[in-house]
Amino acid sequence: MKIITGGAGFIGSAICWRLNQLGFEDIIIVDSDREGAKKSNLEHLKFSEFIDKDSFLDKIRNNSFSPSLLERGLGGEVTIYHMGACSSTTETDMDYLKKNNYEYSRYLAGWALNNNARFIYASSGATYGDGSFGFSDDPSMILKLKPLNKYGLSKQMFDIWVMENNLAEKVVGLKYFNVFGPNEYHKGEMRSMVCKAYHQIRKTGKMDLFRSYKPEYENGEQKRDFIYVEDAVDMTVFFDASNPVGKNRPGIFNIGSGNAYTWNRLADSIFKALNMEPCIEYVEMPENIKNQYQYFSYADISRLRTAGYEKEVMSLEDSVSDYIVNYLSKDRYLSL
Repeated sequence: MKIITGGAGFIGSAICWRLNQLGFEDIIIVDSDREGAKKSNLEHLKFSEFIDKDSFLDKIRNNSFSPSLLERGLGGEVTIYHMGACSSTTETDMDYLKKNNYEYSRYLAGWALNNNARFIYASSGATYGDGSFGFSDDPSMILKLKPLNKYGLSKQMFDIWVMENNLAEKVVGLKYFNVFGPNEYHKGEMRSMVCKAYHQIRKTGKMDLFRSYKPEYENGEQKRDFIYVEDAVDMTVFFDASNPVGKNRPGIFNIGSGNAYTWNRLADSIFKALNMEPCIEYVEMPENIKNQYQYFSYADISRLRTAGYEKEVMSLEDSVSDYIVNYLSKDRYLSL
């Protein structure tokens, strides 16, 4: 049995999609929006049950799951994918972030360990802050990191809790970098640049990129590690309890392409997929994000490779093309 919190969201629904492809259908989706903005993410996928995230937490706290659920899953081969969180990098309510991204995670991790379930949770590349301490997921570096925003801090808090409670050898934490791809359509301003730029270009013929405010970076030459959602979920399910290799690999790992791409290169890839000449306008960065903007990010995935993950990552150009040609231009979601 599989349990996916945030299962109707972007990465969560993509994990369900990949698990379906691998033959798994006994999947519990935990989320709060089955009938709302995220409904379409689940319409073409197979799962056994949908549980509201607050009801799920109550069941964990009270240990009140039904006997049938316990019989068919817990105590056996169970993987819990904890993807549920507030993912807004501009959220400023720290109490809200702490409740959703830290406290919920603590309850769920304890419950998973008490029930002999494989626990895989989403951390974030935002924990690395400005990159002053590099982008290595070596455990010795985790306590040193200084996130630039409160979202990153909430994720860092849980990583630290895992380390301080000696759980890094029992659970799996995944630091996702800039993931893009189908099923992110409900995310509003938190959608990837590929998604937002596609619609902007279709409407205006151009796309906007933020100006650089650091002399060492020309406009559009800021760099990020962009990874297609298909690659991100392949890296994620590698650690599933059903995988003979990955199930024996605990720890905190980076999830990224292993490359640092400029925004200009991303823009060129988008225009190329649309068969258009690039037309970029460099615009002012909003004041509320200037002091928390990452000018460079890069996922060192060497520990993931050492753990046994061997699949090659799709190139930026190929993944952008697949997303635009096969999904965005057709208004398609991930489906079987």
